[in-house]
Amino acid sequence: MLLRRERAMTSIAIMLDVAFHAGRTEAVSAADIAERLGQARRGIEPVLQALSRAGLLDSLRGPKGGYRLGRPPRDLRLAEVVAAALDEDAPAEVQAGRLQAVVVAPLWGEMEALCREHLTRLTVADLIKRAAAAGVKRPAVEPLNFVI
Repeated sequence: MLLRRERAMTSIAIMLDVAFHAGRTEAVSAADIAERLGQARRGIEPVLQALSRAGLLDSLRGPKGGYRLGRPPRDLRLAEVVAAALDEDAPAEVQAGRLQAVVVAPLWGEMEALCREHLTRLTVADLIKRAAAAGVKRPAVEPLNFVI
């Protein structure tokens, strides 16, 4: 279920962090992402791997390696980010009683469908615009300066 899934929120936060700090040209390390998100690196590694397997992130190896966007931010729909991160093969939640099974579970399904529909309309680029509107500044990259 999409609602109440920390992994769904983490996947969106990771994609925004990578888009905000690296984009498609630079790479950011998993350690840096974890630090900015306030999470343990080993806690976000499975999500990073799932996003990489789905082609949403590119994984770069080596000393300057890390993660960068697999496609332009405008082409990355939040619904596919969440779908890549969630384990759809997870067992369904057990319904405790008849009222829960016939009233609450269908209600939750309706809310989840509305949430997925909304996420289909949003892209990572939309989140970057929201960050800019909120006054969050992208980190400035200092130009290389060579003195001979």
